[in-house]
Amino acid sequence: MADAAPALPADTLRRLDGLMAAGRRFLLGLAGPPGAGKSTLAAALAAHCGARAVVVPMDGFHLAQAELQRLGRAGRKGAPDTFDAAGYAALLARLRAQRPGDPAVYAPAFRREIEEPVAGAIAVEAHVPLVITEGNYLLLDEGGWAGVRPLLDACWWIEVDDALRRERLVARHRRFGRSAEAARRWVETTDEPNARRIAAGRTRAEHVFHWPG
Repeated sequence: MADAAPALPADTLRRLDGLMAAGRRFLLGLAGPPGAGKSTLAAALAAHCGARAVVVPMDGFHLAQAELQRLGRAGRKGAPDTFDAAGYAALLARLRAQRPGDPAVYAPAFRREIEEPVAGAIAVEAHVPLVITEGNYLLLDEGGWAGVRPLLDACWWIEVDDALRRERLVARHRRFGRSAEAARRWVETTDEPNARRIAAGRTRAEHVFHWPG
């Protein structure tokens, strides 16, 4: 769950308002490593836009825990192949094609309290001009993920001081039930290898948003 939406820099709000001036459905992606603050920024941007924006997180396309266990991937949940990348791309294509008067498109959400995706949790109405989607792998140019970036009108890279980012990740894992030792181990063995892989896509973003350290 995202933290309370913080105040945003004036230049970011001007950039956002410029996107809203497009006069059509606009898909904005927010990419970055785990713990960079993507969901927090998405919430802040949506709060600024009010009813003109909806947030559709990539995390709704996590594979279910039972499927991860069947595939032998539960121990590295969060890696690129633990998501339905093709399903996520298909949803983005539907959102791009949605026109005023069309029925709502329903997107899944990920519930951290149960560590599972929930289908049909987010309604995207056809009249909403801005769809903000955020996640780790929006700029990954591999497999099913390669189809994501072409469906976004713009994608911003989100970054923050690495030490702060890792502290946030440990705190997040502890908040959802891991011990301090288990949380630190997960960050070092799962989150950080993913972060290095994600960073390769940074140059594919149009804009870099820096959180203050």
